[in-house]
Amino acid sequence: MRWIKAAGRFLFVLGLVLTGCVSSTGPVDEDGGGRGPLTLATAGDLTGYLGTVLAGWNRTHPGERVTLVQLPDSADETHAQMVTDLRGGDRSRFDVLNIDVTWTAEFAAAGWIRPLDCSRFPLRSFLRPVVDTATYDGRLYAVPYVTNAGLLLYRKDILDKEGVSPPRTWAELERDAKTIAPKYGLEGYAGQFLPYEGLTVNAAEAVYSAGGTILGDEGDRVTVNSAAAREGIGFLARGVREGWIPKSALSYKEEESKQAFQDGRLLFLRNWSYAYAVASAPGSPVAGKIGAVRLPGPDGPGTSVLGGSDLAVNTHARHPDSAARLIAYLTSEAVQRQVLTLGALPPVRADLYEDPDLVRKFPYLPTLRASVLTAVPRPKSPRYDQVSLVVQALVHDAMTGNVTPEAAVGRLARELAAISH
Repeated sequence: MRWIKAAGRFLFVLGLVLTGCVSSTGPVDEDGGGRGPLTLATAGDLTGYLGTVLAGWNRTHPGERVTLVQLPDSADETHAQMVTDLRGGDRSRFDVLNIDVTWTAEFAAAGWIRPLDCSRFPLRSFLRPVVDTATYDGRLYAVPYVTNAGLLLYRKDILDKEGVSPPRTWAELERDAKTIAPKYGLEGYAGQFLPYEGLTVNAAEAVYSAGGTILGDEGDRVTVNSAAAREGIGFLARGVREGWIPKSALSYKEEESKQAFQDGRLLFLRNWSYAYAVASAPGSPVAGKIGAVRLPGPDGPGTSVLGGSDLAVNTHARHPDSAARLIAYLTSEAVQRQVLTLGALPPVRADLYEDPDLVRKFPYLPTLRASVLTAVPRPKSPRYDQVSLVVQALVHDAMTGNVTPEAAVGRLARELAAISH
């Protein structure tokens, strides 16, 4: 459990999961029974499923109708618009916010979102690690809504032809990317290596898989200056230097990397579960030819970073009781099923990952469940946006050969210390 940031927070989260509630002090999500209309702010709904979900709420709660406010698809732009609105205090337009899991600490530390009474939400029904994404400073500030974890997609047809199992370790991944991929005219391995949030995720996964961490104590302590961090970042840099990670991958985000794999140009790809679903769809050049396993690590399966989003209540929400009721609805079993079947998004309810009908339709669910159960959040910090910018810039420098992995880790430790203080 080397990745647990502090024993106290672990016990708190474990208590949440096992008991469903921890008593809290200070303001909670009620102000004397505020019920009425709400606005829900979210990044762009690419599949259009939220309209159907909210229509169900509005039919049964006519006095608490929800208006959906869709912000840009880009996480950075959505974050900027939410922050601008929240800084307006009681003039804010948003009541409930669908926030990236990395924003919870920032929004809570700034006083923009309310602590929540965990007894109102089905936390015991969630996959265990997702609750930690919604806590800050030992309290629940949001409720997990969608989760995700990185998977290693691979060309099953090719590995079967070679009589090789999918890689469990970095050494096996390197070997197959070097020796098997060229035989079939393919590149070896890619992830999301453009300097943006995706590279922070890939770098954190490499560091975590090697047994290291980046920050501790809710961002107050820098822990990245370690042999594990040097090993993890060195793994990525070595791949580019030796050619089994193509230089073109240094410009990949999620969609570009998915397209390279879907077009049949890659043997291995690290991506989210959506990439498996899209690459398996009818008409895809690799449909029926791919598989998915947990990310590899130095000595066996590695550690993924948790993705997804949490639902939070604005401190100045007009009707905080209705806001809490809406969140309970959106995390109910029936709606979480729609999150998967209509939205193609991984739900937070654990039982859905073992539903036979869903597993037949989404065969990657058991692997995704195993990945989520061993996944950890990105570094928690009230200044996460600055943390991410530093990580992605320095790891990209190491991958392009501008600095050594050792130098990149040393500088990363110094710059993160400056941010933390």
